[in-house]
Amino acid sequence: MTELEIFYESQPEPNRSCFLFLKQFILKQNPLFEEKWKWKLPFFYYNKKPFCYLWINKKTNLPYVCFVRSLHIDRPELKLGTRKQMKVLTIVPDEDINIELLSYIIKESLTKFI
Repeated sequence: MTELEIFYESQPEPNRSCFLFLKQFILKQNPLFEEKWKWKLPFFYYNKKPFCYLWINKKTNLPYVCFVRSLHIDRPELKLGTRKQMKVLTIVPDEDINIELLSYIIKESLTKFI
């Protein structure tokens, strides 16, 4: 098993299913996306450049997607928090994921790569 596989398999439900869905969804958005194990977490690269990663909020135990180039996206669902350059989209795994919003954020983030 790879470190990526171990990460996903070691997550308790419902976070595991949520992460697996996010992984598939992100990878399907563009053929230039690839997943790597970087800084001990699943990191997605676009055209060999860091794009976003998946992680868990230590206080709430909720999964999130952190977008590397998202400062220009003005959506209340994206939170800057204490970060200076990246915004986070928190996912509540017991609720339906807003795929329209997620798709919009991915597309808007990609504009900074092109």
